[in-house]
Amino acid sequence: MPPRKTSRPPPYAARQQTGFRIPPALKNLLRRDKLRLIVVGILGFLTVFWLLGKTGGGGSNSQAPNLPKVAIGSGVPVVIVTVVDPKADPAWTAKIKHNREEYARIHGYKTFFPNNDQYALSGAPSTWSRVPAMRHAMTLHPGTTWFWFLDHTALITNPAIAVHTTLLTPLKLEHHMISNAPVVPPDSVIKTFGNLKGDRIDFVIAQDKDGLAPNSFVVRNGEWAKYFLDVWFDSIYRSYNFQKAEFHALEHIVQWHGTILAKFAMIPQNLINSYANGPASRQNGEFKDGDLVANFPGCDKDGRSCANEQQPYFDVLEKV
Repeated sequence: MPPRKTSRPPPYAARQQTGFRIPPALKNLLRRDKLRLIVVGILGFLTVFWLLGKTGGGGSNSQAPNLPKVAIGSGVPVVIVTVVDPKADPAWTAKIKHNREEYARIHGYKTFFPNNDQYALSGAPSTWSRVPAMRHAMTLHPGTTWFWFLDHTALITNPAIAVHTTLLTPLKLEHHMISNAPVVPPDSVIKTFGNLKGDRIDFVIAQDKDGLAPNSFVVRNGEWAKYFLDVWFDSIYRSYNFQKAEFHALEHIVQWHGTILAKFAMIPQNLINSYANGPASRQNGEFKDGDLVANFPGCDKDGRSCANEQQPYFDVLEKV
């Protein structure tokens, strides 16, 4: 049987009957506003969720699995990187660029010419820009195998030499690399390894009379290269006030980071970085006809002029 109604209504019923009553029209309006608020909230939540999905939660790395992976070796074999000074003489800068571009055109390479003021160096000398410039080039050309940094003080003087076939193959590297030699001359206790195979080498550089000479060096593309450049560019080294800035910082990390020394090949200077003047290696550093590079270290300092010192070499190249 259904419960019987009582003749005495419950207290809350009496209060509802005797208290303030909301007009029906206002109730309907409140219901519509509440429903509208709920709908807007749901739509807002869905919009935010959709945006997070599109942006990967705000992190660029989350998109990486959806991007096509570029295989190293699928691009040009070499990219030549030269950092230029936007304050330098434009005519001379144009000659430097043309020197690299002509060489790159002959051998199917590419070039990259960033300015020395486009990277955040935190007060370090502008010469440090060579390190992030190499990292930048790797980002722009992920399929390239080798990245060759060549300072603006140098010229390519023998366009017939293709660096990736005459120097950078495993057999050529094994033939040319200098083993069991002090990393910093004349008597550094840290020496180059004597049993490295050419296919394990990822960093190629020469010495001059004073030490490692990173005004011309080559790095093989890959995760190790990114690690190496990041270590070299660490803010600790940039702020340490080495006498020769990134030159001495490089010597430090090569000697005291075994993971770098294990990928490091030191080669005769005349193969990649002959000096037309300056502290050339006594054994093989002075420029001679037929060398790939003629470098004029320091020609942009102490009142010297790179344009004037290089002009006789430009004249010869123009005849060729």
